[in-house]
Amino acid sequence: MLVHLVLDDEIQQYVQDVSLREDAIARELREATTAQVFEHNMCASPEQGQLLAFLVGLMSAKTVVEVGIFTGYSTLAMARALPPGGRVIACDFNEEWAEIGRPFWERAGVADRVQLELGPAVRTLDALLAGGAAGTVDFAFIDADKEGYPLYFERCLELLRPGGLIAIDNVLLTGNVARPGISDPETDSMRALNAALRDDERVELSMLPVFDGITLAYKRARD
Repeated sequence: MLVHLVLDDEIQQYVQDVSLREDAIARELREATTAQVFEHNMCASPEQGQLLAFLVGLMSAKTVVEVGIFTGYSTLAMARALPPGGRVIACDFNEEWAEIGRPFWERAGVADRVQLELGPAVRTLDALLAGGAAGTVDFAFIDADKEGYPLYFERCLELLRPGGLIAIDNVLLTGNVARPGISDPETDSMRALNAALRDDERVELSMLPVFDGITLAYKRARD
């Protein structure tokens, strides 16, 4: 029997009660984000942070690229999943937001695994490619301005090793991508990317209808 479960508050609380492993440092970073940033709803949920850490560990990743870090909650989660000597190349344009996360990275003992790159993410990704980083990244997470997603995806895919994984956040945009009557630059850009990925033979693909939609794109090995 095919079941599509709608998560109400009661079920969501149950999921958190039986599976969430958020510790005090991560929780305090979320609380600091809520207290200091008006756009605090851009922070990754604890369940999403746990999923990202799980994927990074599952991939035995050593090098991660994160496009859009906000206050660094997801950065913290992924950095903790890396081995000593691993690094998250964390790309963002807002130094003030990023600095909220830095003390928490330090308290967690992973600040040395975070390489913060401030400025336009395309510029940072292009510099990595120009420096010979193509094919060296294990995992990438894209959660930034939606109109830039196609540019970020192409560069991250080039940086990714064969067998590496890209996670793309907000691919459902609160359901707007499924509603033909809604048209704006963010929604149209996301629709176009979703449609393009469906037919992209360079990757294996799974769109998960969790959080605000997250697509996992696994880079196929070269023939």
